[in-house]
Amino acid sequence: MKRRGAGLSRRGFLRATSGLAVGGLAGLVREDAAHAEEPIPTERAERSRVVLVRNPDAARPAEEVAPQLMSDMLNEAMASLMQKSGPEEAWRALFSAEDVVGLKTNVWSNLRTPRSLEDAIRDELLAIGISDSNIEVDDRGVRTNAVFRRATALVNVRPMRTHHWSGLGTCLKNMIMFVPRPADYHGDTCASLGAIWQLPELAGKVRLNILVLLTPQFHGLGPHSFSGRFTWPYGGLLLGIDPVAVDATGARIIQAKRTEYFGEARPISPPPHHIEIADTRYGLGNSNRDKIDLIQLGWTENSLIG
Repeated sequence: MKRRGAGLSRRGFLRATSGLAVGGLAGLVREDAAHAEEPIPTERAERSRVVLVRNPDAARPAEEVAPQLMSDMLNEAMASLMQKSGPEEAWRALFSAEDVVGLKTNVWSNLRTPRSLEDAIRDELLAIGISDSNIEVDDRGVRTNAVFRRATALVNVRPMRTHHWSGLGTCLKNMIMFVPRPADYHGDTCASLGAIWQLPELAGKVRLNILVLLTPQFHGLGPHSFSGRFTWPYGGLLLGIDPVAVDATGARIIQAKRTEYFGEARPISPPPHHIEIADTRYGLGNSNRDKIDLIQLGWTENSLIG
C-alpha cells in the first residue's frame, strides 16, 4: 500500500507554497500584463525550498548523459523537494491523474532543454495516471497548443544561461512565449517579466520549476551569443516550486563561476534584476537567500553555492 503524506492536503500545500495564489486575479483580462498600471498582489510562502542535485556523470552535454541518470537525478530531487519517501509520492503531491499538463521547455538550439529530461518528466506524469493525451511539451507554440490552452498545471524547465536582454535566461524568463509580443518585455533589462506570471494562462498553474545546470553558460557577448568556452561541466538540476527562489539560487551559481573564471567579481551584465523585482514588485516568491532553504544532494565538489 502506498503511504499518503500527512499534514496539508495537496491543494492546501499548493496554496501555501506556490506563491501564485489565484485570489485577486479573477479580474485580470488584459492580454499584455506588462502594461497594467499596478502589479496584482499575490500571496507567497514565508520560506522557499530549493533542491540542487548534482552528479559528475551528468557534467557533460545533455545528449551524452544517460537517460536513466537524468531520471534518477530528477526523482531524487523531487522526493527531497516534496519531503516524501519516494518519487511517486512526490509527484502525486503536486499533480493528480485528472490534471492536464503543459511542459514548457526551451528549444534554443545551442543549449536546449534535454530531451531525456522532458521524457523523464512525461514518464512520471504518466506513472501517476495522467493520460498521454493530456500531456504536451512545447516552447514557441504554447499560445496555440491545444493542450496548453486547457492545461490545469504547468511544468517549467529550461537550461540556465546568460542572456543579452535579461542578464540571465531563467525560469521567470522562460514563460515569455505566453505573450504575443515578447519584445514588449525587453525594456529595463526585462524588469516586468513577473507580470507575465499574472496572466490567466499562468496564474496558479505553474507547479514545478526546473533549471538545468548540466553545462550552464556563464558569459555572453551579444544577442543569441553562445560559445562553449563560456560553459562548464556542472552536472546539476535545480528544482523548486517558487520560481524566484530557483532563479535567485541559479544566479548565485552563475555569479560565482564568473568570479572564479575572470578572477574578479565581474557582475552579470545586464543585471538580472527581474528576479528581485518578481519578488518585490509582483510577489511571486523569495529572492532573498536568507528565505531560501537550499538542499544539496549528490556531488558537492565545486558547487559554487557556499
